[in-house]
Amino acid sequence: MCRIVLFGGAFNPVHREHVAIAEAAVKTLSPQKLIIIPTAVSPHKSGGLSAPAEDRLKMCSTAFAHIPCAEVSDYEISQGGISYSYLTCRHFRQLYPEAELYFLVGGDMLASFPSWKNPREILSCVRLAAAARESGDDFSAYKKAVEGQFGTKVKSVHYVGEKVSSTRVRALACLGEDISAYVLPAVGQYIKRAGLYFDGNLARAKHLEKPSRWHHSVRVAAMCAENARRASITEKDAITMGALHDASKNLPKDSPYLKDFVPPEGVPSPVMHQYSGAYVAQKFFGVTDENLLNAIRYHTSGRAGMSDAEILLYLCDMLEEGRSFPGVERLRAVFTKDMQLCMLLSLQHQVDYLRSTGGDIYPLTKQAYLYLKEKLT
Repeated sequence: MCRIVLFGGAFNPVHREHVAIAEAAVKTLSPQKLIIIPTAVSPHKSGGLSAPAEDRLKMCSTAFAHIPCAEVSDYEISQGGISYSYLTCRHFRQLYPEAELYFLVGGDMLASFPSWKNPREILSCVRLAAAARESGDDFSAYKKAVEGQFGTKVKSVHYVGEKVSSTRVRALACLGEDISAYVLPAVGQYIKRAGLYFDGNLARAKHLEKPSRWHHSVRVAAMCAENARRASITEKDAITMGALHDASKNLPKDSPYLKDFVPPEGVPSPVMHQYSGAYVAQKFFGVTDENLLNAIRYHTSGRAGMSDAEILLYLCDMLEEGRSFPGVERLRAVFTKDMQLCMLLSLQHQVDYLRSTGGDIYPLTKQAYLYLKEKLT
């Protein structure tokens, strides 16, 4: 009997972990065909920077070319609209009625499988094959839950991946940063050559900051992008506020960028760059959205009644992976579950730190802390 593995996804762009999971599936299942199926529009991932369908198909053809049984299908793209897996599985079951069909997913998708559209129809057409996307996830629990709920057996693919997200790749590419750690060389070359995801206007911010400060801003932008939907903003807006939040921090007071900037009164030096940063973002980078400008304007101090975007930038600035201080891991753990609570605890941490060092507590920071404390406790 012919064995076929279907592997769908946005592949926007295809990264090393996609390829590694496919290689592991071939090793585990020994299929005659591995069919890679880029989505037209994914029901799970929307609102992000998107490469055209033609480019995603070409990147997939490049990335999987070394796997002899792999082929790239334009089925979902040719159908247009939202790509539902049950329709895809139905199509390939009709195309290969006698085949042993597997549908390959990562641990994150396995966890959400019960919420997919018509999951039982999917299982009537294919058997699930799943691999843990990264160490430390609850893959065994996800597998057991799906098997118990649907009375099926999920085939384990022997692979545990590293944490890589297409969102992070897009954020780095948007800012003109190196993506070679995340994509195969040929894919990286294709992205650069085609100018996919790149925003030359935002990338200009690099020249306003010291290298270490820019690396921080890039990490903040990527973290904001990965959590953009939690703040109800677009991925591009998330990258924008992350990339520009410290745009003025390394500028001298006589910089042409600050020529007409009027500093607010009574602002301590460590806080001033949030106000000048919003000014630079608006005047020199064309940011007009007040939600984004306010996120930059209050990313150091916070304020009472912050929007979700403001909270997101504050927390990503404080908790990005380059930060190291006592308690940061606890705050990161809370961040994954509850941004409001994490904001309260982060403000409390900041207030306690300033008190312990004898530093002045900026009024907006105190107001933000008291506001959230009353709201959440």
